[in-house]
Amino acid sequence: MRKDEGNEVEAAFKNRDLDFIRVNAQERFLKALAGVTDPEQKRKIIGTEFYRVFWDKIRESYGDGFFAQGTIYPDRIESGKGDAAVIKTHHNQVKQPDDIKFLGTIEPLKDLFKDEVRRVGEMLGIPHELVWRQPFPGPGLGVRIIGEVTPEKVRILQDADAVLRDEMDKCGYADKMSQFFAVLPGVKTVGVMGDSRTYDELIAIRAVTTVDFMTADWAHIPYEILGRVSNRIINEVSHVNRVVYDITSKPPGTVE
Repeated sequence: MRKDEGNEVEAAFKNRDLDFIRVNAQERFLKALAGVTDPEQKRKIIGTEFYRVFWDKIRESYGDGFFAQGTIYPDRIESGKGDAAVIKTHHNQVKQPDDIKFLGTIEPLKDLFKDEVRRVGEMLGIPHELVWRQPFPGPGLGVRIIGEVTPEKVRILQDADAVLRDEMDKCGYADKMSQFFAVLPGVKTVGVMGDSRTYDELIAIRAVTTVDFMTADWAHIPYEILGRVSNRIINEVSHVNRVVYDITSKPPGTVE
């Protein structure tokens, strides 16, 4: 997850009329991902492990009820709904275990695009900061780390992404973009810090504007803002010596 996100999610839900359960399964995910570099394979492993953790908790206190998911229309399209090609597998498009029998599955958002989901959220009176929080992929930071996922790479990406989000909030530019985040491409570059040579990680910034997330344009962030983000990441995140900005639209690229 993103830096401090577990605490933020718990704070948002703990005072509501819900049986909120938090599970820290970091070591379990890292073990399952050890040595895996293919992005689609990582998506499937993370999705499978996510539901194994989830089903195990359900089995501890299983009773009659419905299974609710936040599936939205792009999830189904990109996972190969109907005749569509599989672009990337979404973690909420998996089979339910045979030993768990819910009364049914509820997916009230499955035919809505992300902008429509947000309009519904506003109409329901859900707090603005929850409705408009930055989207986060089901497979988590695992798909924003190119190559093998390790604890050190997770730490670097969490710190870099936290700096990016903080700077965008401070300058008031966050609301002008549909989604923005940091990526760890697994590329090391030569740099100079003080009088010394460095050979450290590169961070890529991805930011887009879109209506439905099926197509997107790269966000035209002012240079001075990008400069501050770059300086802060390099100065505040250890083992990073270069920051680049992705100016690819969707298509041909994906948002994530």
